[in-house]
Amino acid sequence: MRCILGLTLFGIGIALIVDSELGNGPWDVFHQGVADRLDVGIGIVIIATGALLMLLWIPLRVRPGIGTVLNTVQIGLVVDIVLPLLPDVERIVPRIGYLTAGIVLMAVATALYIGSGLGPGPRDGLMTGLAARGWKVRTARTVIEVAVMVIGFALGGTVGIGTAVFALAIGPLVQWFLPRLSVDPVTRTGDAPSGNTVVESPAR
Repeated sequence: MRCILGLTLFGIGIALIVDSELGNGPWDVFHQGVADRLDVGIGIVIIATGALLMLLWIPLRVRPGIGTVLNTVQIGLVVDIVLPLLPDVERIVPRIGYLTAGIVLMAVATALYIGSGLGPGPRDGLMTGLAARGWKVRTARTVIEVAVMVIGFALGGTVGIGTAVFALAIGPLVQWFLPRLSVDPVTRTGDAPSGNTVVESPAR
């Protein structure tokens, strides 16, 4: 139940950040850029990207869990359902409100998802799989997220102040929420269950 709740909140958080138009997180810069180019919903791209990334798990020998499958499908569905329902905002104050609420929701959602211990998300699984092959976790995360952000920006994804705020805030927020929302309390980076060793990264 906490896994499903976490993934639902995660999708709502993404939708709020995207609709703020102040800058997305790195992966969602990519998702939005691809969605704009293909003229499809961003949620469809989130689902397709997750599925393709899981194929990369095969040579890395990363095992998915039930949470991984739910993660791959549910987040994208929620984003595409919620985005059309959000009131359009043009003034900066409500846009900042969307951004702030979105980041906090994603942090809470990440803590709920990781704390459920049902398997890493497709994107985190790729990072931890590379780490198991000798990469440093932070190096793998940085290389992957910078690469997808640059590609997404080139495709038209939104990069802005929100991107920087997301990068700076998501880690400390997840770190604070994680021990409070986990089934088995997690007190430091590296203790997250199911291979999610990067607790500062969203449950992707």
